[in-house]
Amino acid sequence: MKHGIRVGVLISVLSAAMIYWMRTIPWMPLEASREAKDIDWLFGLHIDVITFLYVLVNGILIYSIFAFRRKKGEEDAVGANLHGNTKLEIAWTVIPLITVLFFAYLGTIVLSDISAAAADELEVNVTARQWSWSFEYPDAGVKSTELYLPVDRQVKLNMTSVDVIHSFWVPEFRVKMDTVPGMTTNLRMTPSIEGVYKVRCAELCGTAHAAMLGTIRVVSQEEFEAWLQQGQQQETQPEDLSEEELINLGASTADAAGCLACHSVDGTKSVGPSWKGLFGSERPLTDGSTTIADEAYIRESILDPKAKTVAGFPDIMPTNYGETLTSLDVEALIAYIRSLK
Repeated sequence: MKHGIRVGVLISVLSAAMIYWMRTIPWMPLEASREAKDIDWLFGLHIDVITFLYVLVNGILIYSIFAFRRKKGEEDAVGANLHGNTKLEIAWTVIPLITVLFFAYLGTIVLSDISAAAADELEVNVTARQWSWSFEYPDAGVKSTELYLPVDRQVKLNMTSVDVIHSFWVPEFRVKMDTVPGMTTNLRMTPSIEGVYKVRCAELCGTAHAAMLGTIRVVSQEEFEAWLQQGQQQETQPEDLSEEELINLGASTADAAGCLACHSVDGTKSVGPSWKGLFGSERPLTDGSTTIADEAYIRESILDPKAKTVAGFPDIMPTNYGETLTSLDVEALIAYIRSLK
């Protein structure tokens, strides 16, 4: 009995201390969505239980090492021959089972809460491809390579992929969902803090998987509506911008559209040809011919990448940039590439 009391006190004190310490550790990044609060609560509860079990097992083990060690004069003593304890075996089977079922119940409740639809939810279509993201606001007729979201308003993402399985994941929002070719998956989230975040692909999807990043901008409702109105206005023409403005737009488009995941701008070897010194150079093609990288060639390579494939590089460039990029985006990319001498 005395050992049971001592072990109970030891486990209680150590568990309280360990759980308190574990709760001070910042396990997660910024909690930037309403869903993150419930998910973090459930995650924290798991950590509490795991910490208690760790202390329970190791506390009993350490206590036994000191309390029941062989003492002087007991060299020839033989310990009791125990064949098992039915009550103990039932306890350590039933209690974990009840614990697992309880957490399954909590998980079901949390999942139901975070996936429930709101009356005023915003719908956005998401398209994933190797190795970039694009977004469409069907109610407003706006397309973008960045995801703009109003703060404190639920958004429903209707997601698909044009090539392989990807996974839409924003660590600060905690939620994640696969995008699957040939089908539409859905994900709901409610951003709660304004700021700029990154959507990452959490499913190994090929050579440039690690560089498959998209930008999410959470803004006020007023700023979001102004952005939508700007996107609905007549498209700006290349001649409306100065050369410097066109180059800057090309640089931002290259980053947002995922171009820099495969093409370097400093001559570094990558999945695709480097853009440094590309404009005006002679390009050897896989069919044995050569061509000059002028504006027509670069435009064709963006809109129809399979028309001419550069020798020594895989034919893996996405073929749908004609759908996701505007004519201004294409001209800006050409101006940007032309500037990389």
